Amino acid sequence: MSKKEENKDKFINPIDPEKITETPHTLSYGHHTGSAVVRPEDLGKKKGLAVSAMEHQTDMQLQQIYEQMQLLANQAKQLQDRKAISEVIYLAEMRFEPVINHVYHLYKKMDGTHLLSLIAPNQWGKTKNDYEFVATVRLLADHTWEIIEKNQEADLFRQ
Repeated sequence: MSKKEENKDKFINPIDPEKITETPHTLSYGHHTGSAVVRPEDLGKKKGLAVSAMEHQTDMQLQQIYEQMQLLANQAKQLQDRKAISEVIYLAEMRFEPVINHVYHLYKKMDGTHLLSLIAPNQWGKTKNDYEFVATVRLLADHTWEIIEKNQEADLFRQ
C-alpha cells in the first residue's frame, strides 16, 4: 500500500462524534449553514388569532339569526294584526260589498261599533268628529285585510 492510501484510511474526523448524526434529516433544526431557518412557533399567538376569528364568525352568525328572528316576529305581528282587524271588519257595519284589492277605511263609532267606509279620513266633512279612524285596509284574495295605515292610538293596536 502506498502512503496516500494509508492516509485515506487513517482519516480522523475533527468534529466531535457526539455532535454529528447519521440521519441529519430527522433533526428538528437546521444542521448546516444552507439549511432552512427553523423558528419555534408562538402557539399563544396562533390560538389567540384562532379564538378571535371564531368569535367574529359566531357573533356574525348569531347576528344573522337574530335578524331572522326579528323578521319572523314582525311577520307574526303583522299576521296577528291582519287577523284581528279582519275579525273586527267582518263584525263592522258595511253598506256595500267590498271588492278584492280595493282600499277601504275602518272607523270606530261613538257607540263602540265599527264602520267600514269608502271615505278616507281626510275626505270627511263636518261629521268627522263622530268617528275615530282605526285603519286604512285593502281586501286580499284570501279575504283577510292588509293594513295599509293604522292609528296607533286606536284600541285595536294598543299593546
